[in-house]
Amino acid sequence: MAATASAAQRATTTKTGTTAPGTRERLVRTASRLMQHGGYENTPVKQLVREAEATLGSLYHFFPGGKQELAVAAVHFGNEEFAEQLRTGLDSDPDPARALEALTLLLADALEASDWRDGCPVTATALETIGRLPELQAACARAFVDWQELVAAKLLASGIPEPEARGLAVTAIATLEGAEMTAQVTRSRTPLLLAGRHLGRLVAAYAV
Repeated sequence: MAATASAAQRATTTKTGTTAPGTRERLVRTASRLMQHGGYENTPVKQLVREAEATLGSLYHFFPGGKQELAVAAVHFGNEEFAEQLRTGLDSDPDPARALEALTLLLADALEASDWRDGCPVTATALETIGRLPELQAACARAFVDWQELVAAKLLASGIPEPEARGLAVTAIATLEGAEMTAQVTRSRTPLLLAGRHLGRLVAAYAV
């Protein structure tokens, strides 16, 4: 169980008036970023604590279960972060086909701006937890389901019947995941832009 909020956990206000994240939030954000780039196993606790400007004591204070409990929180954070990108893209146009194309452009812009490093926040962790770390695997699986639900809601709102909308949502997220990975490996926007174009055509064929 996560520790209750404390002075160390709550955000503090800096001299410039901006809000700085508390220790718990820094640990979660740092873990999410490191796991996004290297996965769970390649995220050493000492590096994580150092980059979060925290201590081992504070890690175990907020996460008594240690690295794995923190990793679950980091996956939830990455889930929400990516969900926000999805919402922004999907809300950009009332037409779901055009919205999916706009979403892939948004993802391509963000990926290129990160020098092709910041792809899906949970893929690297998800692949290495299969059959080994059930709680972490479940958090990753939850993220994929949440993203599918966001796409399905957009399609349902456009009048696409539920069975087709949910099937298309699974297809869309699976396609975007593969396109992001390919874009990272090839250091090219093309896989994402092509994915958006063809997803748009696929959805348009079902739209009322």
